[in-house]
Amino acid sequence: MTIRSLTRTEAEHRAALLTVERYEVDIDLTGLPAGPEVRCVSTVTFTCHEPGSETFVDCAAQVLGATLNGRPLEPTGDGRIPLPGLAGHNVLRVESVQADTTTGQGVHKATDPADGEVYVWTSFEPDEARYVWACFDQPDLKAPHAFTVTAPSAWTVTSNSGDARVEELDSARRWTFPDTPPLSVYNTVVNAGPFHEIRREADGHDLGLYARRSLAPVLEREAEEIFTLTRQGLAFYGEAFAMPFPQRRYDQVFMPEFGGAMENYGCVTWSDSFLRRSTPTPAESELLAKVLLHEMAHMWFGNIVTMRWWDDLWLNEAFAEFACHWAAERATRYTDAWAGHLASDKLKAYLADQGPASHPIHQPIHDVAQAASIFDNITYPKGASVLQQLMTYVGEERFRAGMTAYFARHAWGTATLQDLTDALSEAGGRDLDAWRTAWLATAGTDRFSLERDGDDVTLVAAGTPRPQVLAVGAYGRKGDVLERRALVRVEVTQTRTPVTGLPSEADTDVLLINDEDLTFATVRPDPASRDAFFRSAAELPTAISRGVATATVWDMLTTGEATAAEAGRCITAVLVAETSDAVIEPCLTLAANIAELWAPEAEREGMTAAVAAACRHLAADAGRRQVALRGLARTATGRDDLAWLREQAGDDVDLHWRALVREAELGGDVSAETARLLERDPDPDAWVRALAVRAALPDPAAKAEVWQKLVEDREVPVSAVGQVAAAFWRPSQETLLAPYARRYLEAIPQLHRGGMIPAMVAANTLFPPYAIEPAYIEEARQAAEQAAPVVRKTLLERSDVVRRMLHSRTRTT
Repeated sequence: MTIRSLTRTEAEHRAALLTVERYEVDIDLTGLPAGPEVRCVSTVTFTCHEPGSETFVDCAAQVLGATLNGRPLEPTGDGRIPLPGLAGHNVLRVESVQADTTTGQGVHKATDPADGEVYVWTSFEPDEARYVWACFDQPDLKAPHAFTVTAPSAWTVTSNSGDARVEELDSARRWTFPDTPPLSVYNTVVNAGPFHEIRREADGHDLGLYARRSLAPVLEREAEEIFTLTRQGLAFYGEAFAMPFPQRRYDQVFMPEFGGAMENYGCVTWSDSFLRRSTPTPAESELLAKVLLHEMAHMWFGNIVTMRWWDDLWLNEAFAEFACHWAAERATRYTDAWAGHLASDKLKAYLADQGPASHPIHQPIHDVAQAASIFDNITYPKGASVLQQLMTYVGEERFRAGMTAYFARHAWGTATLQDLTDALSEAGGRDLDAWRTAWLATAGTDRFSLERDGDDVTLVAAGTPRPQVLAVGAYGRKGDVLERRALVRVEVTQTRTPVTGLPSEADTDVLLINDEDLTFATVRPDPASRDAFFRSAAELPTAISRGVATATVWDMLTTGEATAAEAGRCITAVLVAETSDAVIEPCLTLAANIAELWAPEAEREGMTAAVAAACRHLAADAGRRQVALRGLARTATGRDDLAWLREQAGDDVDLHWRALVREAELGGDVSAETARLLERDPDPDAWVRALAVRAALPDPAAKAEVWQKLVEDREVPVSAVGQVAAAFWRPSQETLLAPYARRYLEAIPQLHRGGMIPAMVAANTLFPPYAIEPAYIEEARQAAEQAAPVVRKTLLERSDVVRRMLHSRTRTT
């Protein structure tokens, strides 16, 4: 029977009927080292405001027994257990077992290929706790949770409240954790395994890091950076929100085969792919910092104050994404974090918001299955950019005051968009109703251009603009570079807005709309200055100004207003000129993507060679060397590039793997070198790198083997699926890949397996960028009509990007 998804109406009725007092959850992990089963007993104490009425509890695990106030209950087989004849005060006890801990939802068992050790993690957003134990799986029924976990004696167990009492049993240990504060069930966690652990005291907090034993050297290498960022983040948020993190213990657990990171209160779970096996690049270090600060921001946005229902998901995710950039720039060494955001995730948001998958940031959500489909580029990077604009619009001091009031009013409860708007309106002295409607309830992206009549400049919106504050920068040439001569902030309330205070036309070479990147809007140069704008982007003086110009060029490429050759030349020039560590790597990725994915076939080789040449040039700079050599590994044009790259790589095993993928794609004999690298690489997951090499081979047997492992058997960890898929789908292998475009369509009904994150990753990264015609796009969308909402939405967004790529490939210089 199909597991039912909780609807908003059902959740509202249940929340009005019940008050959950506490959960006591006993978990038995002793069967995991040798088998698949996790056994749980969930005891839920709750009151009913209408005695005699009926509701249900969520449980999608196998139910072994259930009682309500001592009376036996029967599950319905659809993930629910009816609770008839409720008393005023109730005790529900459900014993359950979950045996699908390999590809199922909620709980996952991973075996380390290095030493055979077993690790287990749970992850519950949006409603996957029900796959492990019985609970009222909705965000507004918050309650304390008391976890008792029995695990093998060699294992360590982590959970939200830390500081467990540990008892020795015959061949196991029992971990009894203190009660959590009132939490939604999706904010709870249990992780276990024979961890390597590092602890540190910092500003009154007890900080812990955990990883599998085979990654102990990597964790030790990165521990100082992670502890420093954690201390800086806790201090910044505690001061910014006038509410220090209220728990002494704060753990971060890096787990195998986990996707992304999850903000469990006091115990954040990470994919251990964030523990880079080679020395991280600056962009990788910044990403770790931003993810750490994003998940930490959720301690306030999501855990202490929780959205009442999933239509306010942005209260969690957009705020956390905004806050991580805010904190990174104000409290850490990553002072170009917003420039990095502009060069990467914000470009994805612009693209998504102008396509068929666009939606308002705040929208009605019918059920949790639909909610899983909005963990996307609108909710995250667009939402973060809109909140940056909101802080600009009301002023940072008033924004902080509004946040302080919001947390003070709603701590340990739930909140809605209206609650936040009220707090910010009161603090900011502005009526934000019009702002809220325009920015949060309306999909789409504003677009601005400038009209100049002598020294008179007018900002012109294409359509009715949202209320916002943005800046226009005026730049004049000084030798070989441009310098900013004025920056004018403009409050936009209508289609045409005069811009006053700029230098004369004679003293201005470039006018840059949205300078400082204060708003979420696309811009266009006027037709007369278009070509000069493309040529001058690399000459702008700051990472942000170059980023705004790059974003404009990229957007013009994706909308068909610029050719791949034009965009590639401009962005490659910016790459060579760039000075910000936060921007070089995403800029290189853009340049390589344009050459590989957007260029016409006849121009692909030349554009790829231009990027490769830029990489060779950058490699001469010690500070850019690692990033440049990685870029060359992707764009090497033949044996000469590869030989030079290997010579430069020295003992860098990561670079050798990257070069081997490229050599495989170009048809080289890589079997012997693959075997040597596998022997040499200490990474326990090196087999994935070898699989990526095999995926790139222009060989039918290799393609068949990799597809089987990647799609049919789901053997590749979710954090590595994109890496292997990118090696699989290569240009110039269209004939070989054509059958797999069809097999993707056949796989669509099963892509949701394993939960939200695996579904998003599979639907996105496995979508074919080659070996298809435009008609395939519509065929794929039709095939997804009956798929899970998260698959349908992800496929719709990705298919639109590929549609734009196909169009760009038809536009030659």
